[in-house]
Amino acid sequence: MRGLRFTDRAEPDVVKRRGHWLWLLVAGLLGTLGGCTCEAPPERAGSNVPSSCAYDAPLFAPVETDILFVVDDSNSMSEEQQAVARELPTFVQVLQAGAGVEQNLRVGLVNTSVYSAFFNNQLFLTRYPQGGWLRQFPAADGGVGGGERWLTNPDSEIVPRLSAAILALGINGSFQETPFEAARIALTGSGFWTTLPDGGNPNAGFLRPGARLLVVAVSDEDDCSEIDHDPPTVAYTNAEGQDFCTLHENQLTPVGDYVTAFQRLDDGEGHPREVLWGAIAPVARSNKVAQGIQGTLADGGPIIQNVDCPTSGGPGYRHRAMALAFDSTLTNLDSVCVPDYHNSLVAIAQVASIPQTLTLTDNVPDPRLLAVDITRGDGSVQRCTLANGGITVVEATDTQPQAVRFQAGCLRRATDTRVEVKLLCAG
Repeated sequence: MRGLRFTDRAEPDVVKRRGHWLWLLVAGLLGTLGGCTCEAPPERAGSNVPSSCAYDAPLFAPVETDILFVVDDSNSMSEEQQAVARELPTFVQVLQAGAGVEQNLRVGLVNTSVYSAFFNNQLFLTRYPQGGWLRQFPAADGGVGGGERWLTNPDSEIVPRLSAAILALGINGSFQETPFEAARIALTGSGFWTTLPDGGNPNAGFLRPGARLLVVAVSDEDDCSEIDHDPPTVAYTNAEGQDFCTLHENQLTPVGDYVTAFQRLDDGEGHPREVLWGAIAPVARSNKVAQGIQGTLADGGPIIQNVDCPTSGGPGYRHRAMALAFDSTLTNLDSVCVPDYHNSLVAIAQVASIPQTLTLTDNVPDPRLLAVDITRGDGSVQRCTLANGGITVVEATDTQPQAVRFQAGCLRRATDTRVEVKLLCAG
């Protein structure tokens, strides 16, 4: 029996070699039976497996990830906006590295002001005219152009332009932060809405068919969202201060309803969209707990803060519940009060960089002949096959190409550096 070879795009010399495909379990059967005449897949009656290695091994298609930043634009967020902007280069770099699989990114930005404004000691129960609209990006380097509502790879100016757009949000937004509702409007186009002069939807086209979605919410106060309430049932007042949302939490739309709304987003191809959530929010720096305590403002006035988060305005109960619904380990959540957001954004990027299902560029005739080699962070190479239980294969449909799903000991890790597809064939 001729020795096993692997074909991939890195070994063109074997792509055209003739030879029989070998069944992955041949070695195991020989060991069990003590030697036998084993029928190769091409020789079986009705087999559609080619009898020669006449094909390139497929590649993994780039992973498309759409990212929506939802950033608080209230009057206490200047330093936090700057902290996010500073760490965007690393965040994007980690995502684009993709733990060994190329990622194609699209980014959009929305602020947290949807309704309820408070100016000059007067409360205006109103909705913001562009609440939930994707913000327009400034031109690169302050030049002419700009105005796009999202940026997509291979735009080399994604990082500086996103940074500039976050800083341009300012701090004159609503005292009532509603990141969940802002994200819902931005992603669904439903609810409070003001159309463009031509009658169009300003966010139409942001979500790409088949792309995953990552939402990153940044705020120093808890979410105070209601779905489609104009005016809102709960509204900021001086008497209740920054704890007003906690005091009236039972009147807000339940966090679970927002989780359902996001998880029901269609991927544009008739399937549920894969959604991930990350947050930098008012929770404890030490253990990410949401718990209110009495604090003191700089002028000596009282304020309710989150425990172990001295610059917060109220405990982030809802932020924590939302993050927990998407990641039971809370790797996707960090405190808005940490000294800088480097580790916070790296952790969120790593969570989003390791999808466990990857699409193949070409279908494999017999999935048993598929092998995937993962180069781990320590340099070791782990081989994953159907036979060893490391992968399963999701068969192609009329609208979806074949895909590989990693499982058990072959689950992808954020520290992986390479993922290669190979096919087993006779040399």
